[in-house]
Amino acid sequence: MAMEKNPSMDFPQEFRCPISMELMKDPVTISTGVTYERKNIERWFYIYKKNICPATMQCIESLDMTPNHTLKRLILAWRNAQSVDQSCSSSSEGRHSIKHDELMALLGTIESTPFKVSCLKKLKSVLEMGNEIQADFKISGGVEVLVRIILQILVESSDFITFRACEEALGMLQLLPFSEEEDDESIQLLMKPECMKSMAIMLQRGSTEARFCTISIFQKMANADYHWNYVAQDQGIEFFKSLLEIISDEICTKASSCALQVLLGILDASKKSRLKAIEAGAVCTLIELLPDSNRSKCEKIMQLIKLICECADGRLAFIEHDLGIAAISKKLLTVSDAATKIGVKIVWLLCNFHSTERVLEELLVCGTVKRLVALLHISGRSTTKDRVVKIFKLHSGRWRRYPCFPCELKDYLGLENES
Repeated sequence: MAMEKNPSMDFPQEFRCPISMELMKDPVTISTGVTYERKNIERWFYIYKKNICPATMQCIESLDMTPNHTLKRLILAWRNAQSVDQSCSSSSEGRHSIKHDELMALLGTIESTPFKVSCLKKLKSVLEMGNEIQADFKISGGVEVLVRIILQILVESSDFITFRACEEALGMLQLLPFSEEEDDESIQLLMKPECMKSMAIMLQRGSTEARFCTISIFQKMANADYHWNYVAQDQGIEFFKSLLEIISDEICTKASSCALQVLLGILDASKKSRLKAIEAGAVCTLIELLPDSNRSKCEKIMQLIKLICECADGRLAFIEHDLGIAAISKKLLTVSDAATKIGVKIVWLLCNFHSTERVLEELLVCGTVKRLVALLHISGRSTTKDRVVKIFKLHSGRWRRYPCFPCELKDYLGLENES
């Protein structure tokens, strides 16, 4: 069905689980009055041991869940209507004209109304009409209006209504497409320090959905303007901790994937940001995520580890982790050519800059050396294979003392004259 292609656009917001942002099948309501998909909120309570409401961040004393039969019937009725009624497109042009007028009226009153949250929700429903109305919104100064609402969090951070208005504004920004050619002014506005600080607060303290919207905005900004990665390096340690927390989220995989890509861009652009990521605990988080990651996620995590290991502090943090070398070793020759290439670079950095007796012995014990030997038997020449040869020429003298080191490599590496 069409609804599976773009969940954020194809069904009403009220039918979406605030945790997974997917259409609910078994909605249940908790003590704060918020409704979630049962399996998602059960995982939040019982696996992640959280006692706060993900949407409102309120503390919860009772973990009781009440089935929301009314909402479930509405969802079923809506799905049935979707499968039957496909004939409404002919009247879209007339509706667009009405929605444009509604858009302008809402923009004219949104900052003065005491009912900002409901007004923002109406405005969001207008934006969901499509690209044309979104372009209208940007031309009419809509982004500037949303930014002013987001900045209020710096002044009234403890006010619940201000917080909710900020979350709604971020949800609207997340809907908008950004490109460097057409939206330079909007991007520059969002990259200003005070706006970045406001969004960083939402990344740390916002609901699950608000955090997803914020990280999606960051990814769009980074894709539209690479300079954003340099702006992000000026954020504090808490910003990087929040990114790592989202990367570790097993419930909202979309947010996790976005955060991983965003962090990769930031660390690739700046060595200063790598030091902040190390201080935020990136090495431990990434190593522990690596064993169970799929191919795409594995390659990105290994690339992050490689960037971190280009710093002395990063290499030290890596070798101090008991599972670091073993985790990388298991990915050599088992995931993809790209993962193997990155893995060899990590091993090269360790062997070249931190070749202590303990590190070299661990590389042997964990099977890393055995896998490097296997790489030498692959036909053809490559930069990865050349790097492996250099590793053996540096350290085979110490490795040859162990009975598991293959003696035939001596001639291959030109070591026949060594004692």
